[in-house]
Amino acid sequence: MRIVDLHCYPGTQTWIDSQGPYVEALAQYWNRSWVAKAEEEVLKDFTDAGVEACLVALDLETTVGTPPCTNDYVHAMWKRHPQRIIQCWGTLDPFKGELAIREARKCVRELGFIGFHFHPIMQHFAVNDRRFYPLFETIDELGAAVMIDVGTTGMGAGMPGGMGARIRHAHPSAIDDLAADFPNLKILMAHPGWPWVEETTAVALHKGNVYWEMSGWAPKYFPGNLKVDMRARLQDKVMFGSDYPSMPYARILKEWAELGYKDEIMEKIFHKNAERILGL
Repeated sequence: MRIVDLHCYPGTQTWIDSQGPYVEALAQYWNRSWVAKAEEEVLKDFTDAGVEACLVALDLETTVGTPPCTNDYVHAMWKRHPQRIIQCWGTLDPFKGELAIREARKCVRELGFIGFHFHPIMQHFAVNDRRFYPLFETIDELGAAVMIDVGTTGMGAGMPGGMGARIRHAHPSAIDDLAADFPNLKILMAHPGWPWVEETTAVALHKGNVYWEMSGWAPKYFPGNLKVDMRARLQDKVMFGSDYPSMPYARILKEWAELGYKDEIMEKIFHKNAERILGL
């Protein structure tokens, strides 16, 4: 069965460096080493798991002061390995104003990106903040999609004050507002949305332009109602993501299989919904 992984970070030193002071906290959060891999090792992980990866760039320069894992960087990695990397989500810092708008146009028109990923907690903003609507207006005009983290994050977890990050920035109500204000914008919510899983479910069900990828959690820990909804009323909304390199593919795919969903449901989650909604 084809597996499209919508949420993969490069895993290399450039990506590790973009996280700055959060590297140690992430290692503790995931209870594993949080160290860089060579590009060849990353590609081997994708190949061994049989996934087709969509890379995610990361820009925390404004909030953390670290050099970004840039759009040009993930684009170059994609073009070196098109047999395993099939698309990219660009990164945009909304606080960079007109520079971010120009970067959005470049990513779609020149680099061919499918859309953009936002990390509201670590980027210190909520996507329904009207100050940043000119950026979303540009993305909407470009016909690109957005993937937006919902729920808590391991970045800053356990650190004093969470390093200034606010979990509330990633509440699903912000997605609800954005989807209502931009009805033609395709929005993917990233991660199960804990601790607001029921509210995240409500947004996915209510807004026709909102979808959901389940990266960043071991499937056996998905909340019970979510496990039921994914094989029923959410089956045409849910897509697969890993949050690579957060957890080993062997574990993730094993636990997805253990959920016991019918093949026709897993086909939708693993590839058919991504093909239909995002054209992958």
